[in-house]
Amino acid sequence: MTLAGCGDAVDAGQWNNLAMPEPVTTTGTYTLQLWQWAWVAAIATGVIVWGLIFYVVLRFRRRRDDEIPVQTRYNLPLEIFYTIAPIMMVVVFFYWTVDVQNKVVAVDPDPDLTIDVVGQQWSWTFNYTEQGEDGRTPFTSGTASDIPTLYLPVDQQVQFDLHSADVIHDFGVPAFLLKMDVIPGRLNQFQVTPNEIGTYAGKCYELCGTYHSRMLFNVEVVSQADYDTYLQGLVADGFVADEPVLGAEQTGTVAGLDEAEGGSE
Repeated sequence: MTLAGCGDAVDAGQWNNLAMPEPVTTTGTYTLQLWQWAWVAAIATGVIVWGLIFYVVLRFRRRRDDEIPVQTRYNLPLEIFYTIAPIMMVVVFFYWTVDVQNKVVAVDPDPDLTIDVVGQQWSWTFNYTEQGEDGRTPFTSGTASDIPTLYLPVDQQVQFDLHSADVIHDFGVPAFLLKMDVIPGRLNQFQVTPNEIGTYAGKCYELCGTYHSRMLFNVEVVSQADYDTYLQGLVADGFVADEPVLGAEQTGTVAGLDEAEGGSE
C-alpha cells in the first residue's frame, strides 16, 4: 500500500535525480549534475572494489584442509596503486566541486532585482529593495505563526542580500539546490534565475533557537505582470519603507506561538 501511494511522476523524478529535488533555477542544474555524476563515480568504484574482493575470495581460497594459500608480505606496485588511486579520485572530485561552486555563487554586478532577506527569531522579512515608486521598498514579514511568502518574477536574475537581526540563520529553498548562512554583522549574497512558475517551500537550515522548526516560508515564482501586481498590493496596504527593513530595532523578535515578545531561545 505504501508503494501504491507514490505517484509515478514523483518516483521517476526521484530515480532520475537520485533523491535530489528537481532544480527550478538556471544554476541548479550544475548542482544536480555534480550530484548525479558523483553517484556514478561512487557506484563504479564500488563495483570495482566488490569485484576485486570476490575475485580474491574465489581465486585464493583455501582448497584443501592441509593447504595454506601463498602468503604475500607486500606488493609494491599494488601498494602504490591503492595509494595513488584514492588521491586521484579526491583531486577529481575536488576540482569539479570547486568548479560547480564557482558557477552557483558567482555574483553578477548588475542583477535584474535585489531582495534584502532578514532572518529573525522566528521568521523572515523580505524587502523588495527600491522596487516601489520613487525608489521606495515594499516589504513583507512573517511570524512563527504566520508563514511569509516570497514572490519572484520568472526568468529574472534575483540577488539575495542576507541579513540577520539576532543569531545565525540559514536561508534556503530546496528547489533552488542552494542555501547560504545568514550571519549577524556580515552580508552574504547569492543570485538565482528562477525558470519555472510555481510554488516552492523554503526554510531555515541552521538550528537557531527554540522555534527554529517554525522558520518556514513559501516562494511563489510568477509572471512579471503578477509580480508587479503583488508589489503594488503591498504598497497599497502600507507595507512600504524608505529604506529596507534590516535591523533588529525594525523587525523585532518575532515570537509568535503565544510567546512574549523577545522570548528566549
